[in-house]
Amino acid sequence: MEKSADVLLSDGSAAHLRQIRPGDAPAIVEFHSRMSERTRYLRYFSPYPRIPERDLERFVNVDHADREAFVMVSGPRIMAVGRYERLGHDSPEAEVALVVEDAHQGRGIGSVLLEHLAQAARENGIKRFVAEVLPENGGMLRVFSDFGYLIQRRYADGVVHLEFPIEPTEKSREVQESREQRTEARSIARLLAPRAVAVYGASASGQGIGAAMLGHLRDGGYAGTIVPVHRRERRVAGLPAYRSATEAGVAVDLALIAVPPEAVAEAVEDAAASGAGGLVVVSAGFAEAGAPGAAAQRTLVERAHDVGLRVVGPNSMGIANADPSVRLNATLAPTLPAAGRVGFFSQSGALGVALLAEADRRGLGLSSFVSAGNRADVSGNDLLQYWQDDPGTDVVLLYLETFGNPRKFARLARRMSRVKPVVAVASATRPPGLAGDLPGPDANAVTALFARSGVIRVDTVQELFDVGLLLAHQPLPAGRRVAVVGNSSALSQLAVSACRAAGLVVAEGYPHDISPQAGAHEFADALADAAVDARADALVVVFAPPLPGQLPDEDADFAAALASVALAGEKPTVATFLLGNLPSRVPSYPSVEEAVRALARVANYAEWLRRPPGVLPALPDVDPSAVDLEGPPSALLAAYGIDVVPSTLATSAESALAAASSLGYPVALKAAGGALRHRIDLGAVRLALADEGDLRAAYADLSEKFGPDVLVQTMVAPGVACTVEVVEDPAFGPVVGFGLGGVASELLGDLAWRAAPLTDRAAEALVDEPRAAPLLHGYRGSAPVDRAALTDLLLRVGRLADDHPRLRSLMLNPVLARPDGISVLHAATELGPPMSRPDTGPRRLRSP
Repeated sequence: MEKSADVLLSDGSAAHLRQIRPGDAPAIVEFHSRMSERTRYLRYFSPYPRIPERDLERFVNVDHADREAFVMVSGPRIMAVGRYERLGHDSPEAEVALVVEDAHQGRGIGSVLLEHLAQAARENGIKRFVAEVLPENGGMLRVFSDFGYLIQRRYADGVVHLEFPIEPTEKSREVQESREQRTEARSIARLLAPRAVAVYGASASGQGIGAAMLGHLRDGGYAGTIVPVHRRERRVAGLPAYRSATEAGVAVDLALIAVPPEAVAEAVEDAAASGAGGLVVVSAGFAEAGAPGAAAQRTLVERAHDVGLRVVGPNSMGIANADPSVRLNATLAPTLPAAGRVGFFSQSGALGVALLAEADRRGLGLSSFVSAGNRADVSGNDLLQYWQDDPGTDVVLLYLETFGNPRKFARLARRMSRVKPVVAVASATRPPGLAGDLPGPDANAVTALFARSGVIRVDTVQELFDVGLLLAHQPLPAGRRVAVVGNSSALSQLAVSACRAAGLVVAEGYPHDISPQAGAHEFADALADAAVDARADALVVVFAPPLPGQLPDEDADFAAALASVALAGEKPTVATFLLGNLPSRVPSYPSVEEAVRALARVANYAEWLRRPPGVLPALPDVDPSAVDLEGPPSALLAAYGIDVVPSTLATSAESALAAASSLGYPVALKAAGGALRHRIDLGAVRLALADEGDLRAAYADLSEKFGPDVLVQTMVAPGVACTVEVVEDPAFGPVVGFGLGGVASELLGDLAWRAAPLTDRAAEALVDEPRAAPLLHGYRGSAPVDRAALTDLLLRVGRLADDHPRLRSLMLNPVLARPDGISVLHAATELGPPMSRPDTGPRRLRSP
């Protein structure tokens, strides 16, 4: 199967990379002819004006193992070639060379080619690359030196000789992820700040979706040029129209496509010819319409990438940029919310207009908005990359239905949340069939996984705006202590109960209830005192309207009193204010519970932010290359430095005796059924069998109750029984679970979860998180177990899960934890086809 990938270049445009083919010979000759004399000289160390037939034959015919070549193409045109050739049979070294057409140099093509060549070489057992570069070829020297690997250089015979290992390192991953972030951010920036927008599908009658979008774009005050494209009409919506976008004579950056699905391909070609950087496809009738539509969608994206375009949609309701210097309303919403500092991504096209209307009603100002529709190309991950460094965005809201690349989402979310809060409405369920009937995180655990990635996960769209409003207009709390202030003791008690239920602490001296007859000045004084009270980190204000005629008018401006404190920025303030309207920057909620819930979400995020991030520690005795996934689980674990206590399956008393003799007494005897082998409570385990007589008696009893198949295992010292699991989660990829053994723990689902691979801090926290964790710390006078050994085990399991996409599940049960270490008594694995993990290799755009 041919290796290929759609990739992004440094200017944000898309391109296609694939293996070279014998049929590429004419295109290679043409590519060579377009290169300048200098480029040919720098590549071949000679003028090399034409490619001899023998060389051409060798160039386009490679074995894709010892010799590999990739081409970067735009349509039928080759823009660049990268190749490696192994230096001798079974050599661990290969010589690598790259050449990029002059017109496309400086677009980051060389680094992308090198990443994919290194990946292909590693798969074929090559460990190192060598290269020879002329000293004056500064561009190519930079490609190698900026690759993130430790480069050895030497100069001889007028040539710079380079040598470097190609196994990924922490530095090379950082370089790759930094390039990825810049390219993906630039590709989105081109869409959200276009110099000109071409609109396909706007009727002259003013009817239809295309006409509506054109009208919204025009009436929203878009600062650039609008180019209606119409086959017949010369004017549309009062604007000059053109048969082709190229006729307008302006640099078109964005194309809005609202034509029937069968006409989309023609619009794509026209947009590409005009130099557009991306498409917003509003047209429906693609993947959401069944298999034929899905095939048409794949074709659409493939063609768009082939000509350098990114695709928002199809079935999108548009994109918007509220920046006053841009004022882009390329959506189906007649008006946009006011300009603000909140970025909003919606996967749902159907809900997009309603979401924008709700944002406007709540006074939530937006910086930019993208509706991804079918999410065939541009996804929430791309927007996270863009918003991370966007100076106009301080808060990010995500409405997600599915995850296209969960591992990448988790990685980007962790990084993004360190600089800007991310709030997401996302499914907490595991889609059926994801991993068979394997156990995994429940809804609460998935919410916790989001939180540990820094993402504030909420359950409803309403709560999305509740939290977004608080983050947009208030500072983060410095802690969890809350001052409750109000003029109604009933509402104050509701707030106190809600705080405690949400894990917030009611500050000492609160709630502070002022009299229902108190005026606005007394109310303001009470709020001001709470705002500077060192015992509180946040304010919850509850206010019920006084009775009619109870206060003179001049003493009843309670809204102004609250606003003066809430907008001062001392401490985050949320309110349930049942009298009049507050300024939009004061987060006010219809109920006390909603106000406290939003504050609790933000307090949890602030607490996560205060904790320093962990690191991925180096693990000795780990050799992924020694793994045989088809072998026994014990061998897989041994490659990661995890020992499993030996055991032998026996099917008769005699074979059990032979196994015990081989292992050495004392031994344990267990029923071999998967659900029984650790069930001491059911009598399925017999311990400390000291001799042949004990073993015969135990086998007779076990075989009568549970069948003839038993496991004979070496006895180890007793300890606290624990369990370690690995499953594949739709939102985070592989996740590691840890809990304590026993029926009660299993019944209550007392497992904690973290996404793999685990950092040192994540592994330490995982050990302490289950509700039964006090049993590990020396409960009721028992000796504390070796937590460091458990932490090391979890780190190794996390690394194993991260390294092997075919591992669908792993169960270590029981793991005995003791003061002097741990013993893994049993391991079980389940394999399957490799789960898609496109975040682990060289850069590429997600497949639709």
